[in-house]
Amino acid sequence: MVPKTTVDSEESSTDIPKAQNSVIDSEARAGANSPGPDEKDIETASNDIGNVIQSGVQNIEAVSMTWTTWSLIIAYIGIFLMSFTTSLESQVVMSLSIFATSSFNNHSLISTVLVVQSVVMAVIKAPMAKTADVFGRLEAFTISIILAIIGGATMAISSDVQIYAAAQIFYAAGSTGLQILQQVFIADTTNLLNRALWSSLPQIPFLITVWIGAPIGDKILKTTTWRWGYGIWCIILPVVFLPLALSLFLNNRKAKKAGLTAPSPLKKLGPIATITTLWNDLDIGGMILLSAAFALILIPLTIASKASNGWASPDIIAMIVLGVICLISFPVWESVKKLAPHPLIPLGLLKSRTFCAGCGIGFFYFMAFFLSVQPYFYSYLLVVQDLSIPAAGHVTQVFSFTATISSVIISFFIKYTKYYKPYITAGALIYLMGIGLMFHYRRENSSIAQIIGTQIAVGIGGGMLNVPAQLAVQASVPSHQNVAVATAVYLTCVEMGGAVGSAIAGVIWGQDIPKKLAKYSSTIDSKAVYNSITNALAYPMGTPERIAINRAYQETMQRLLIVALCVSAPIVVLSLVIKNAKLDTEKDKVKGRVIGGTVENKE
Repeated sequence: MVPKTTVDSEESSTDIPKAQNSVIDSEARAGANSPGPDEKDIETASNDIGNVIQSGVQNIEAVSMTWTTWSLIIAYIGIFLMSFTTSLESQVVMSLSIFATSSFNNHSLISTVLVVQSVVMAVIKAPMAKTADVFGRLEAFTISIILAIIGGATMAISSDVQIYAAAQIFYAAGSTGLQILQQVFIADTTNLLNRALWSSLPQIPFLITVWIGAPIGDKILKTTTWRWGYGIWCIILPVVFLPLALSLFLNNRKAKKAGLTAPSPLKKLGPIATITTLWNDLDIGGMILLSAAFALILIPLTIASKASNGWASPDIIAMIVLGVICLISFPVWESVKKLAPHPLIPLGLLKSRTFCAGCGIGFFYFMAFFLSVQPYFYSYLLVVQDLSIPAAGHVTQVFSFTATISSVIISFFIKYTKYYKPYITAGALIYLMGIGLMFHYRRENSSIAQIIGTQIAVGIGGGMLNVPAQLAVQASVPSHQNVAVATAVYLTCVEMGGAVGSAIAGVIWGQDIPKKLAKYSSTIDSKAVYNSITNALAYPMGTPERIAINRAYQETMQRLLIVALCVSAPIVVLSLVIKNAKLDTEKDKVKGRVIGGTVENKE
C-alpha cells in the first residue's frame, strides 16, 4: 500500500503550505467544523488540559508541513521494515530462549525475569510517549533502538542468568518503546479516516513471521549458537531504522530552515535550570509514581502463587499496599499545577467517556484473552486433546492470525463507512460469543475443527476490537499534544489487563489442578504432574490416571473460561458508551500533509 497524499506537482520543493491556500482534502475537513452537542466531552477535556504544545509535538507538526509524497512513502517503508524485523525477532527469540536459559544451568530466576519484563512493558509506554512529546519522534525512536541494542547485545554476551535478566529489562524497554512509537508516528501522519487502516500495518508482518520464525531459530542453532540469535538483531535493527530516521531527519532540517521548528527546551540553560526543565517537562515525579504503582502491584500479582505463604506473605501485602498508595498519589500529583506543569497523563482526558470506555475495552479485552487463549490453553490442547507440540502451537496461533486479518478488513470498512462504533460493538459480541464457544467445546470429545472454529470466532472479535478502540481513544482527545499519551495510556491498559488476567489464571490453575488431581486419583503424584506437563503426558490416553488428569484439566479450564466470560461482558457495555462519531466530521488533531489529505488544523 502506498500512502495517498493530495499534493501538487511542486511537492518536491521546500515551499511550505500556508493556512490561506492549503489544500484541504475532503477526508480531512474536521478543523473547519464547530463542535456539536456530542463533542462536549472533548470540549470539557480541552478546557481542563489547556493548549500548551510541547516542542516534540510542534516539531512533528513542522515536519508534516514539509512532507513530500516520496518522503512519506520512505518513512512508511521504514515503519514496515521495523515492524517486520521486530515481529520476526520476537518469533526467533521465542524459539531460542529455552536454549539460552538452559546454558546457564540456573532456572531459578527465569520466572522473575519474565515478571520484570512484563512490568517494564507496562510502565515504559507513557514515559516513552512523553519523551517523544518533549524531545521529538526521531529522538524517542533513537533511544528505543539504543535500548533494544543494549539489551540484545548484553544477552548475546551474558555469562550468567543475572546478566541475562538485567539485559531483558533493556530489551523489553526498547522493543516496547518501538511498539508505542510506531503507533504514535502513524497517528501523526494520518487523518482519522485512514488511521485504523494504517494502525494495522505493524501487525501485518505477523502473518508471515509466525510461520518462519521457529525454522529460522532452528537454523541458527544448527549453524552457530543461540547467542547469535540475539546478537544478529543488533546489526539488523539499526539498518532497517535508517529509512524512517533519514526521512524524519531530512524533513526536520527542511522545516528548521523554514523557521517552523520549536527551539530545544534545554537551549541556553544552566545545569540547575536544565534539571528543573527536564523534571517539569517530562513530569519525572509522575513517571516515578506511576511506574512504582504498576511495578508494586503487578509483581505481587504474578509471584503470589509461588510465594511460601501465598497472598498472606508479608512481602506480598506490603508491595500491594505501597502500590495502591502510589496509584492513589499519582492523580493527586498530576492535578497540582505546581508539581506537574506538564502532566504525564492529563486528568482532563478522564472526563471524556469515549477515552475511558476505549481504555476499559482494551483492559478487559486482554484480561479475557489471558484467561482463555493464553497461557493455559496450550497445555489443555496437549493433555486433554492429545495434540502434538507443533499442532498445539498452530492451534494457539489461529487467534493472532485471524485477529490480524480481521483488523485489516475492519479498517477498510471504517475508512469507507466513516464510523467505528458499530464495529466495536459487533466485535465485542463476537468476542463474547467466541469465548462462550470455547466454554461449550472444552470437552475431551470435541473435534479439532470445533476448537479451531472457536479460535477463529475469538480472533475475528478481537480484531474488530483492538484497532477501532485505539482509534476511538485517539479521536477523543482535544489536541495533537494529547495523541501520543492517549495512545500510550490505551496500550498500557491493554498490557495491564493482560497482566491481571494472567495473574488470575495462574492463581486458579495453581489452586485447582493439584486439588483436583488428588481428588480424582490416588495413584498419581499430583505435585509431579502439576509441576511438569511431561509427567502428565507420560500416562497414555484411556488409562485411569490420564482420565483423571484430563478431567482435572477440563474442569480447571472450565473455571477459567467462566471468569473470561464474566470479564468479557463489560466490553459489550463499554462499546455502547463510546461516542458514535463520524470520522470525516471529527477534528483530526494533526497538521500538514498526512495520509488522506492536507490538514491546516486550528487548535
